[in-house]
Amino acid sequence: MHLAHLRLRDFRNYARLDADFSPGFHLLLGDNAQGKTNILEAIYLIATLRSFRGVGGAQMIRHGQKGYFAGGSIVGQGTTEAKLYWSPREKKLTLNGEPVRRLTDYWGTLRAVVFCTEDLLLVKGAARVRRRFLDLLLAQTKPGYLPILQRYMQAVRSRNALLKQRAIDEALLESFTHEMVGTGNQLMTLRRELLPRISPLARLAYRRISNDAEELKVEYLPAVKQDFATELNRARTRERSYRSTLIGPHRDDLQLLVNDKPAIQFASEGQKRSVAIALKMAQAEYLTGIHGAPPVLLIDDVMGELDLKRRSGLLPLLERTQHAQGQVFMTCTERNWPRELERRVATWQVQGGMLLPAG
Repeated sequence: MHLAHLRLRDFRNYARLDADFSPGFHLLLGDNAQGKTNILEAIYLIATLRSFRGVGGAQMIRHGQKGYFAGGSIVGQGTTEAKLYWSPREKKLTLNGEPVRRLTDYWGTLRAVVFCTEDLLLVKGAARVRRRFLDLLLAQTKPGYLPILQRYMQAVRSRNALLKQRAIDEALLESFTHEMVGTGNQLMTLRRELLPRISPLARLAYRRISNDAEELKVEYLPAVKQDFATELNRARTRERSYRSTLIGPHRDDLQLLVNDKPAIQFASEGQKRSVAIALKMAQAEYLTGIHGAPPVLLIDDVMGELDLKRRSGLLPLLERTQHAQGQVFMTCTERNWPRELERRVATWQVQGGMLLPAG
């Protein structure tokens, strides 16, 4: 799978962009604030319908314009044309000219894994960041996961709205609780099944990055310890006091341990960055194993932030992706271009919202 063509209109600092990309390694060179990361963001948006920067659609519209367009030609089993238009008043998403009615019909059109500075939030951030990591990986590999998650979150929202009312409709609350328990149990089962598959990949990736100096463990921390329905029933008084659903997989977390100590508390900044990269490497390896082809790798200035030893641990993943006719996009400035990546690369110069081949 690879992105063969990218088209942008009024996206970030790009008024117009049309670029063709082959499989292989693409190096985007340029000074800061010229639009390198915006290219990666657009590709990730086409893959996941969201920005890895954690912003909404309005922030991605070019200054002074009404909306943005992002589209691409994606080559996998065949060629697929994906088009996305977003404005505060109108949203359009099509595949091969046909409107997308359900997200599950779109998901998997383009698979991408991004490596960026925001990944540190996987270690340092709130539990919701780690849940999102789990949800994205399961949505990319389990076709039924996304609809279950959507049903679960709708039940939680409806239940919370009821709990905020002075007079609670008990029958309606029980109905939402029943839906939440049924879908929540399915979510927890799928998350539990994922961890023994992803954890060894993350452990191996971390050993490569740290040069076998440390051990990483990734453990699932479900908010529900035993029986979901029973624990909800026990929490009924507290829920009415807080006017919110206090128990369920919407409060799950991952525990990240370096040498058996919580990384968030005891790991150095370099170790935390290595943990984040190891998780993303595991994501890429898992997607490759499930689908038989590597995802598109988007690497945003990460290599320049790693020392030579940790940087070399990432290189085997890049090599395997390239050998499998996959695709890698990496942003760098002239100053921090990792010279050990000297190979057959397509080099692009990015300047002021322009993307030009550089040889």
